[in-house]
Amino acid sequence: MALPIASIQLYSLAAEFSADMNGSLDKLAGIGLRTVEAFDFVRRPAEIRAALDKAGLTSPTGHAPLLSDELWTPDGSIPTPANEIVFEAAAEIGMKTVIEPMVAADRWLTEDGVKDIAERLNAASEKAKEFGLTVGYHNHAQEFVASFDGQTAYERFLDLVDPTVVIELDLFWALAGQQDAVGLVKKLGDRLVAIHVKDGVAPASNPFAPDAPTFDSSSLDQRHAGDGDVPTIEALQAATDLKYAVIEYDNAPGDVFEDIADSYTFLIENGLAA
Repeated sequence: MALPIASIQLYSLAAEFSADMNGSLDKLAGIGLRTVEAFDFVRRPAEIRAALDKAGLTSPTGHAPLLSDELWTPDGSIPTPANEIVFEAAAEIGMKTVIEPMVAADRWLTEDGVKDIAERLNAASEKAKEFGLTVGYHNHAQEFVASFDGQTAYERFLDLVDPTVVIELDLFWALAGQQDAVGLVKKLGDRLVAIHVKDGVAPASNPFAPDAPTFDSSSLDQRHAGDGDVPTIEALQAATDLKYAVIEYDNAPGDVFEDIADSYTFLIENGLAA
């Protein structure tokens, strides 16, 4: 298998990117990155495309909500446009895959809820084909709270969603959901096209469980790749057809650009990404 391409989820530097788009992308290119994973791109595709071109970067993948009228995040909700508008923006930027980043925890607690998520994502996948795009799904930990007949909600989702929907596995959040991250990588096989390279100390219990205390990103103890609880090397080595190794911090431990550079160096020096 060819090495996956190292990338960076721009959510990691959301404040810096909004304040200075061109300067932020220049810093990422200076680290050695050639690709990024865009976030909050639908309202400004032309601006982002111009900045990417200027920095010599591309965004083959991007995060945008496809299944909700409003995207809930630990740090606040974001209104969401229609799928067609998302796909038009993605195509303008030059993306190949639009990834659903977050589906609210309560929708994963029932079998009907999981079925609805899969059906909506299947419909989005069909619509995306009209724009020359594929769609994918990115997990947090809420997918691992409920189980049905011995299957986690996430496993049930994988059985129901069409194979045209690709998977991006967030290793930190899988671990926070008390999952075997390496085992999940092996189970996903060739469906897994991207991994979120994110390390840190896993919470003692699933923070998305119904009885869990309220949390936000600032409460997460995240660290450079290789410095936390996540079996990053083993997980990446277990992948069979991985295209992208996407660095991400929900809560960067220091200067975000230095943190990104550290994780990028970890990937390159360990022969885990190109």
